Amino acid sequence: MGMPGGQELLIILAIVVLLFGAKKIPELAKGLGKGIKNFKAEMKNDDEEEIKTASAESPKKVESEKETTSKEAPKTTEQA
Repeated sequence: MGMPGGQELLIILAIVVLLFGAKKIPELAKGLGKGIKNFKAEMKNDDEEEIKTASAESPKKVESEKETTSKEAPKTTEQA
C-alpha cells in the first residue's frame, strides 16, 4: 500500500465535494488552518514559560565529598 495516485486523489476529492458541498470546503480549510496556527502558538508559549520557570529557580549547589566530610563531627576512637 503506497501513496494514492492521481486517480485515487480525484475520487477522494469528488467524494468530499459530494459530502460537504463546494461552499463548505474553503470554510473547513480555513478552520483547519486556524487550528494548526493556534496549536503552534500554544506550543511556543509553553516552551517559553518552561524556560522562564527553569531560569527563575535558583540553581542548587552540589556539595563535593570533601565538603560533606568536613561538616561531619570528628570521629574519635577510644581504646580501652
